[in-house]
Amino acid sequence: MMEAIQMAEINAANAGTFAFDDKFKVNRLGYGTMQLTGPGTWGPYRDPESGIKVIKQALDYGVNFFDTADSYGPWFADRYLAAGLKGAANRDQIFISDKVGQTRQGPNIWTPHGEANYLRQQVEVSMMTLGIDHEDLVFLHRIDSHFSIAEQVGELKKLQDEGKIKHIGLSQVTVAEIKEAQKVAKIDAIENLYNVADHRDDDVLDYAETQNMAFLPWFPLATGKLAQPGSELSTMADKYQVSPAQIALAWLLKRSKNVLPIPGTSSVDHLADNVAAANVELSDTDFKTLSDLSK
Repeated sequence: MMEAIQMAEINAANAGTFAFDDKFKVNRLGYGTMQLTGPGTWGPYRDPESGIKVIKQALDYGVNFFDTADSYGPWFADRYLAAGLKGAANRDQIFISDKVGQTRQGPNIWTPHGEANYLRQQVEVSMMTLGIDHEDLVFLHRIDSHFSIAEQVGELKKLQDEGKIKHIGLSQVTVAEIKEAQKVAKIDAIENLYNVADHRDDDVLDYAETQNMAFLPWFPLATGKLAQPGSELSTMADKYQVSPAQIALAWLLKRSKNVLPIPGTSSVDHLADNVAAANVELSDTDFKTLSDLSK
């Protein structure tokens, strides 16, 4: 539903900014590349040129924060992201978060591997694939139980000390695991499954907020039954004259100033809808109503 939101108003900057350091602020509403792959996040996307077009359009909408991973494809999403960002006038103002530590053996198969040499290799190959000389942010995609947190985060810290990584993050972790990693390196971001429907690691988000860490909710548009006609989310979307997806993103943006949603899409129309969520301002009452839905 774009009737209530003029196209000229679609700008990711309307969601506000988050500062990773004193030199760089990102617009809080970003873009995730996971959908730019084949079925099961495996193999090439069916229409690479369309995927590249979506990335270029995201830039036009003010998106300057892109989230990717070597395991998306693997490598294919990174290639499309590199192509989409190539020649961008504001390339030095674009922030890329990357992830390493997952191996792929086929569609929907993900196997963590946290050996130091492997993590280092993936960072090096990712930089070549993306065409960059350093990583803005690298997440340990999953903690591998075969290696200590100190070993895995420690290798990322070594790469950081070498100037190859600026910021270090963790994905799908508990507060206890974050605290363990903080003994080894400064952790600047967390990426956990989190959405308005039913996945709420509120303790992790709250801890990240106290530490001034960015919190990236992956699968942010998993609204499920909440988006069905007659549901609370659908009714609220009608009230604001926007889509259920925009309400879900607006809820995330209001949840905390350190939340950076990264909705992914392969559709330019859906991209416009997602970014336009930056214009939706939920009332405190409506925010609480949505917050109580998963209790």
